[in-house]
Amino acid sequence: MVSDGDDFEALANDEPGEPLGREREIAGLLKAIRDERIRNVVWLTADVHYTAAHHYSPERASFKEFAPFWEFVSGPLHAGTFGPGELDATFGPQVVFQKAPPEGQSNLPPSAGYQFFGQVDLDGESDALTVTLMDSAGTALHKQVLEPQSA
Repeated sequence: MVSDGDDFEALANDEPGEPLGREREIAGLLKAIRDERIRNVVWLTADVHYTAAHHYSPERASFKEFAPFWEFVSGPLHAGTFGPGELDATFGPQVVFQKAPPEGQSNLPPSAGYQFFGQVDLDGESDALTVTLMDSAGTALHKQVLEPQSA
């Protein structure tokens, strides 16, 4: 059974099993990244109206043909906010950090304090990537340092 479309976003279809529909495209891309040994892939996602850090791993997933990766979610900086939907388990997501309006509150104005942005810094000496999720006041809410993976 495939979702009626009201309870999923983007590629997810609310079916935590093998990839279906548009999920097949991301599964093919993730498999190719793994098979070609492309390292240090990070996904930056915006226009979701909250902020989060997600780690994806085949150990938690029903689709297992990919290397673990991070996704950082933030934005938009100046728009009404609402919380995330439930994550589809096909690619094994784990919420490491998340900040969103309280459940049941949506389309809040910027004055409510739930606008977010991210900052990405690459250290020129160590090649470590630091992602900082921030609120609109510039307060760091979550910082994740990713050490480079060798081939």
